[in-house]
Order: sequence, then structure tokens, then C-alpha cells
Amino acid sequence: MLPNRYPLAERLARPGSMSADDLLERFLEYVADKGLTLYPAQEEAILEIMSGKHVILATPTGSGKSLVATAMIFRTLAHGGRAFYTCPIKALVTEKFFALCDDLGPDKVGMMTGDATINSDAPVIVCTAEIVASMALREGVSSPIDGLVMDEFHYYSDKERGVAWHLPLLLLSRTKFLLMSATLGDASSFIERLHELTGKETALVESAVRPVPLDFTYSEDALHETVRDLVGYGKSPVYIVCFTQRACAEEAQNLMSENYCSKDEKKLINEALDGVRFDSPYGKEVSKFVRHGIGLHHAGLLPKYRLLVEKLAQEGLLKVICGTDTLGVGVNIPIRTVLFTKLCKFDGEKTNLLTVREFQQIAGRAGRKGFDEKGSVVAQAPEHAIENIKIDRKRDSDPKKYKKLQRAKPPTKGYVHWDRTTFDRLVSSKAEELLPRFAVSHGMLIDLLDNPDAGRRGGYGMLLDLIDRAHIAERDKRAQRKLAPVLFRSLRRANIIELVPRAEGRPGKRAALHGDLQRDFSLMQTLSLFLLEILPVLKETTEDPAIYAFDLLSVVEAILENPRAILEKQLDKAKTEKLAELKAAGVEYEQRMAELEKVDYPKPNAEMIYATFDDFSARHPWVGQENVRPKSIARDMVERQATFDELIREYDLPRVEGVLLRYLSEVVKTLEQSVPDSFKTDALDEITAFLREEVRGVDSSLLDEWEGRRDGKPTREKVRAPRRLADDPKALLVRVRRELHRLVKLLAAKDWPGAASVIRSDSDLDAAGLEEAMRPFFAERGTLLAHHEARKTDLTTMKDLGGGRFDAWQTLVDPERVNDWGIEAEIDVSDERYAAMDEDDTTPLLRVRRISG
Repeated sequence: MLPNRYPLAERLARPGSMSADDLLERFLEYVADKGLTLYPAQEEAILEIMSGKHVILATPTGSGKSLVATAMIFRTLAHGGRAFYTCPIKALVTEKFFALCDDLGPDKVGMMTGDATINSDAPVIVCTAEIVASMALREGVSSPIDGLVMDEFHYYSDKERGVAWHLPLLLLSRTKFLLMSATLGDASSFIERLHELTGKETALVESAVRPVPLDFTYSEDALHETVRDLVGYGKSPVYIVCFTQRACAEEAQNLMSENYCSKDEKKLINEALDGVRFDSPYGKEVSKFVRHGIGLHHAGLLPKYRLLVEKLAQEGLLKVICGTDTLGVGVNIPIRTVLFTKLCKFDGEKTNLLTVREFQQIAGRAGRKGFDEKGSVVAQAPEHAIENIKIDRKRDSDPKKYKKLQRAKPPTKGYVHWDRTTFDRLVSSKAEELLPRFAVSHGMLIDLLDNPDAGRRGGYGMLLDLIDRAHIAERDKRAQRKLAPVLFRSLRRANIIELVPRAEGRPGKRAALHGDLQRDFSLMQTLSLFLLEILPVLKETTEDPAIYAFDLLSVVEAILENPRAILEKQLDKAKTEKLAELKAAGVEYEQRMAELEKVDYPKPNAEMIYATFDDFSARHPWVGQENVRPKSIARDMVERQATFDELIREYDLPRVEGVLLRYLSEVVKTLEQSVPDSFKTDALDEITAFLREEVRGVDSSLLDEWEGRRDGKPTREKVRAPRRLADDPKALLVRVRRELHRLVKLLAAKDWPGAASVIRSDSDLDAAGLEEAMRPFFAERGTLLAHHEARKTDLTTMKDLGGGRFDAWQTLVDPERVNDWGIEAEIDVSDERYAAMDEDDTTPLLRVRRISG
């Protein structure tokens, strides 16, 4: 039996040994031990789950849907099955993952998001909906998904991601479903669809009763006044809903002028932060905000900072949290008041008023069960409307004095008018009907090729069956049937799929993934097929392996979505440098402005990529409005061997550290899974290893947290198992390069003590020795260059001597490019102290023997 600290795990007997009544009794014991009392809707839903039915749960936010989900997982495990819990965003996946770890124990729970995978063989998996959709396509009824919880099921209607919520309802015919949402609308169609899929009965459990009722206020005071009053009236924690990451950061900064916490409260915050590392460029700002009682929560933050804010909020230590509308998908930040700064937002194409569903999802997070008698929802009037109220009051008080005051005008961009009537409509209306989203894609077809349920018709035939069963209108099905053969033929022309004889001597052939492709091959991006088509051209026309690897990286970046915040900063830097150059050359103002209009952010090989894509799109009508997007973020980083922090500082990107981290993660995934092994080279593998190490080194908070719980250690204590450098030659090369580049930078600055600190203490040269060794270099060459040119990969070489020993040489770059000086060093990872080093261990590996020319 597991320790008592895992209260649900200890109630699991031998699989299949308990009746439904026994299961119910044990689960109710667990509920009682937690000090909970079930609401009628919870009780009804749990009874239906234990009786073996599908359940659709449509109850308000805060009504305990997570407990019902836990009941579904408990029943699945008790019957020897495997349970999956899907969520729409990674932050919510993380939260549910750790909550289940607390109940079942870390060994029984895993997490999969595409970016991070932890304990993937566990009997309970918390994941994004896309993970389950891919499993359903690849394995169908054979998928190891016996119980499936689909939380925030209203994402079924999401334009971009709805298909991931649609596919399980078409393919997982032996799975038990629990569909949950606070804004589901009419669910009758889903009852029919689940019965059609599985032949099993579905129970619909609905309730409009909120455990914590809400009050609604429309505020015409300035935002900082509203926040001050809410905190003063005891209505904190207040979640300020901003719809951009920039707005979150700016509002947090604005609020620093008010003091929301007492000295004792700040002392508690500082105690909670003991040992927390704010070691990224934006960490100083995050630290400043949270120590003032203000939290930030948005996708631009590193995961470790979002996780920290969630923990501090759960401990009641934050008075105000400035965040985006991720709150609407159930991230567990307990709050009393939701404060909307706007009632409109940009949806990626244009600015619209919030839908009823969006508003009610976010508003529903107000009110803490067990703490608040009521939750509060406040919406700000538009800023110009608030300003005009003040102007009108001044005019009324003294018409002569203020007669020249001009009324404020609404914004010309990013604004759609709202007023008190809009607010009242959003409060009182019913959520919009859920619309199904379904579209075939290359990735969908590739996944279906592996599906054992495809039978005689094969993966393509199953795709046609899938279209027939989709919950979309007949006219939309006709459009998808026309698109399917176009996609199939394009995959054949790209040699992604091939026709092979059917098994057991049956006549005809079936489509299969080409035998040369790696097992985890995937087309994750819409334009992945363009990448595959251009690869042979690159390989045939590029003789230099290093240039080939960089050009391939540029194509990978061109098929990824543009991280606008990063590209804008690159453009700003390029224009600043160009302007300085033009001024130095004495160019007149008007000509300078004209030249600046021509400046763009870096786009390596853009001409070739655009020309090749034009030809590709002409032969592939399915491309439609899609286009390539050349850019250089990962390439820029690799070419200069810049670290994550250096890139953040150089382009002034501290507010979007999380955006850069996700972008680099996408680059690594695409390099690993969408580039066939036959096109990978040693140079490309080194690029991938460098980027992977940067991503891994920036934020490992999720893995640390899970391993801490598994090992029974404090969750903020670093407990990650050491990763043996000796077992990963490419990672070792990346590490050695990084140390050598750091040493070169310090030598260039003539910081001799600093240089001595980044090499092994048993090196042949100490600080004085380094100074003496470099004196003739500076006498001969004048300057040691340490910029990006000095970081080129071919300037660092390593020779494997065997037995974990290596020789290394770093060429030193001088202004005349004679480059006849270098650093000679040795690395010995045969010593267990160095072989088992953790990637965050800063102990130097380099033993410098000499610096010579």
C-alpha cells in the first residue's frame, strides 16, 4: 500500500476486484477525508460514472468538475485501464498534472504536451487535446485510452484547434468519455454522437447553480482607482484581465505606485520566495512585482514564473494578478474579483467584442469556494469614455473655465465600442452554440497510415470514412472529399508515402509511410511538405556541410509561424543600426527615411525560399493562402553561438521570454521529427543539440517539480537526476564550445581573474599565467575579437582520445583575420565527478594547457 500522502492511490485495490458500489463507497471515503461535501450535480455525475456511462457535465465554474474528473480516473484505474485527461492549454495541463500527482502519486501520473513529456508510460496521462487526437488517428480503437476526460470541451468549437476535440468522438469507440464545460450550450447532439460511436448510454448532468454567486459592476472610474478600491474593500485577490502580454506588464508596472501589502504580508512573500531563482533577464522584474504582492500570468513568461505565481496565489500571498484571458480555461489561480480592462480583443485577424462564452468563462473564475460569500465581476468602461465623464464634470462645475476642453476620441486601432448595455448583454445571455470544426491535413493522413483499424481500405480509405462520420454539414464534407486525394497525391510525389503489397498475399496495394523515414516522423506544420520537397535540392546544390545545415535551418524557420514580438525587435535593431550608419555617412534626412523603409528583419535565403515556394504552391492547390515566412531567430542564435539570455538582452525581449522559448522548442521539434533521417548530417545534429540544450537549460521547472514530488523533496528544490555528459558527445561539444567562448570573451576584456574562474583550477595557467600568455597576442594583433564571427563552429575543434578524454582547440580571431593563435585545452569526463555532471552545474570542464600562436 502506498503512503497516506497519496489518498486516492491507497484506495485502489487489485484491478477488477471491486463492484460499482464498492468503488463508489471508496471514492466517497476519499471525498469525506478531504473534507468535501458533494453538490447535487457532482453526486449525480459520479453515480453515473460509477455505473459505467458516458457523462456530459455542464455546470458553472467552481462547481467541482475536477472532482468528477477524478472519479472517472479512479474508476478507470480500478478496472485496470488507462485514463487520459485533456486540457486546451499547457498551463492547465501542468496544473491538473500536479494535482493528480498529489492524489495518486507521481509514479502513476504522466504529462504530454508536445513540448514536454514526463513519465509517458504512467496509467494516468494529462495532456493537450492534440496528443489524444494524434493517438486516436494512429491507433483508433486500439488506443490505450480506456477513460477520457475532455475538460473545457467548448474548445470543440475553436477555429484553430477544434478538430483535436472532434477526432476522439469519431474514433475512440471503446473509450468512456467525460465531457466538461461551464458554457456547453445545447448538448443533445453530443449524446447522440457518443451513442452512435460506442453504443453506450450517456448521462447529461446540468446545473446553473453556482456555489459562490457573482455580483456584476460596470466601472466608470480610472483603472488604478478601481483596483485600489477593490483591494481596499477587501475584494482581493483581483485578477486584472488584459488581452495582450504587453498590457499585462504595463499594468503591473503602473500598479507599483500603490502599496497593496502590509510589511507582515511582504515578509511572508519573501519567505515563500526563499531559494527561488529569478535568473533570466526578466526575472528581476518578476521578482519586483511578486514581492510587492502583484503577480503576472501570461504565455510570454517562462513556465517557472507562471508556476510560481500560481503557487503564491494559491497560498493567498498575492493581492493583484495581471494576466491574459488564459484564466478562462480554468488555470487554478484562486481569486475573488475578475476585472475586465476591455470587452473587446484581437482574435488574430481583427478586433471583436468578446463572445458570451468568452466573457462567461473568464467571469466564472471569480469567487473562492470556502472563502467568499460572493465573487465579483467588474468591467471597465472604455478609457476615452471615462476621460469624457471627467471632462463633462469639469465643464458642469465651471463652464467658462473649462469650455475649451476637448472630449477624448476612441482609439482608431484595436478597439470596438462597448458600453454598459454590452456588459449587461454578456452577463445575461446564453453561450453561443458549439460549431464543429473539421479539416483533413497531411498530418492526419500520415497518422492514419499506422492505424491498425484501417483494414482493407487502408489509411486513405479510413480518411474518407472519417470525413463521412464528421459532425459537419454535407457541403463541407464534399469540400473535404475533394481535398483528400489532392493531399494524398502530394504526399506520394514527396516520397512520404509509398504503395506496398497487402499482407498475407491479398491482392492490391496499400499506402504506407516510406520505409526510410524515422518512426516518430511527423508533419506538424501546414507547410511541412514544402520543407520535404526542398530538402533534396538543398542537399544536391550545397557542397559545404555547414552551409547546408544553416540553409536547412532557414527553411525550417520559414515554415513556422512568425513570433511577431521578436521580429519587431529585430527590425527595430536593424533600423537603429542603419540609421546610425546613414548619419555617419552624412545622408540627408529625407533620404535617410527612404532608406529606412527598405530595412527588414533578417531573412536568410529569402529570395530562394520565395521562388521555390511559388513553384511549389503552383503545383499544390491545397496550399491556398498559406505562405512561407523567412526569418532568422534560431539561425541567428546558432551562427553566433549566442545563449538564450544573450538573445533576450540583445533584442530587448525580457517580456516575451516564454515566446522565444516556445519558438525554439518548435524549431527543435521540427528538426527532429519533420526532417527525415536521410537528410540529417553531423552539422545539423550539432545545431539541433545546441538549441535543445538551450531550451532545456532555460526552464526545467516542470520536470523539477514532478521529480521533487516523486522523491518526496520540497518542490522548489532542484532534484533532477544528473545527465551524464560522457553519454552524449554532441551535448558535450555544445558545452565545451560554450565554455571556450566564455573564456575568449573574458580574455578579450582582459579580465584575468574572471578568465581563471571559468577553467579548471588544475589548469596549467592561473590568472597571472593567462595574462602572461596573452601579452604577446595583444602586442602582435592589438585586439582579440569576441563577437559572433569569433564564435563560428569551425573555430572550435575536439578530438576524441578515447576513454572519456578529449583534446580541444579554440582559434582566436584577430582584426586582420590572421587567426594563427589559439587555446589548447583538454577535457576528461572519465572522472565520475565530471561524467555525471548536471547541465546546470557550472563547474568548468576545461583544463587549459597553453595559449599560443
